[in-house]
Amino acid sequence: MQLETKSAAETRRVGRRIGEALGQGDLIALFGELGAGKTCLTQGIATGLDIKGNVSSPSFVIIKEYRGRLPLYHIDFFRLQTVKEIESTGYDEYICGEGVTIIEWAEKIEDILPEKYFRIELIISGKNKRRILFKPVGEDYERIAREVYENSGAGYLK
Repeated sequence: MQLETKSAAETRRVGRRIGEALGQGDLIALFGELGAGKTCLTQGIATGLDIKGNVSSPSFVIIKEYRGRLPLYHIDFFRLQTVKEIESTGYDEYICGEGVTIIEWAEKIEDILPEKYFRIELIISGKNKRRILFKPVGEDYERIAREVYENSGAGYLK
């Protein structure tokens, strides 16, 4: 399933729809190059989780926590290079916990991701355009992907 957004605001709206559909213990793995919109999508997800205030990239602190309808654990592995460095962050304590976990730069831990997660790939397709590919891993995430896809309001590609 793919969507295309034509602005950062539209990408955030797709994220809000995702956040509204998420529940306790859900894991979102974000893939995409620098500037693809991972943090922008995360900001929308935070809105969908009723999180107030500014949500920013945790690149320098690795993990940020936010409180809303459910806790949001926002993890960014951009600055880390090895699996050993990543494992030392304690990120695995957040996964499938009481909140929702979002991992930016999930390609760095793809081999050690759990059996079920919501894989989302963001691709720059123009100056402000982004292709958002939903690749759910597990039935629960397939349901969420279908729900968001059908109700996103973004341009449908497939």
